[in-house]
Amino acid sequence: MLGLDAIASLSPGSDSRAGEVLRLRREISRMQRRRSEHTLIPLDPAFSALLPEEGLQTGTSYTVSPSPSLVLALLSAASQKGHWCAVVGMPTLGVEAAAAFGIDLARLILVPDPGERWLAATSALAEVVPLIVVHPATRARDADVSRLSARLRDRGCTLLVTETPGTGRWPQSEGTIRLHDPHWHGLGAGWGLLSDCTVTVTAQTRHTSRPSSVHVRLPGVHGAVETVATELTALPSLSPAIAGQGEAAPPELLRWAEAG
Repeated sequence: MLGLDAIASLSPGSDSRAGEVLRLRREISRMQRRRSEHTLIPLDPAFSALLPEEGLQTGTSYTVSPSPSLVLALLSAASQKGHWCAVVGMPTLGVEAAAAFGIDLARLILVPDPGERWLAATSALAEVVPLIVVHPATRARDADVSRLSARLRDRGCTLLVTETPGTGRWPQSEGTIRLHDPHWHGLGAGWGLLSDCTVTVTAQTRHTSRPSSVHVRLPGVHGAVETVATELTALPSLSPAIAGQGEAAPPELLRWAEAG
């Protein structure tokens, strides 16, 4: 069984990080986790319609798009509930962005550049961290995937694996959560500032026959995920004469309302 000592040699310059590794080991030992008593990892309310039980199944893995915003949005609710989270192999993930999503940085473990030892890092962290995101640097062997899956089930850990070119869906994945159709707002014809981005997030599990989608701002105006309200087109107002006489709306207006 891999121990936490494996983390010490995951990145270049490990000698200079020895003190940080020791601190991390002490902290993880202090909060040494028992098997999760919960069957679901919570999600942000904006994602409540994505999955059948409105949360991520513990002891399983999901394939997700390699979007930092999507990753942080999927971690946010769990972190705010007091769960520890870890991100492995995503050096561009920013702590300021994580804080904007409401993630507790004191309970966030980052292993930005594990190289080919990403699987060792993930396996070690799965012992104590209930929610882990990993961006694989190499393709995992089937036997390694099976061993990691067994550890996830044993510890009640949930793993989010980002898609990489040529690898496709993670083997033994419970489902997929993908981001598509991004549309940034705030820029005009050569002027303005990016303010927010609307995207569609689609999920499908092994137990659902059809995918489910939500339309959200990711990130929103304040940095976190926000639900995009359904915009209703106002019907044309009736003329004062019709409104005052209590007459029914003209047939052509009723047809317009039904169509719109």
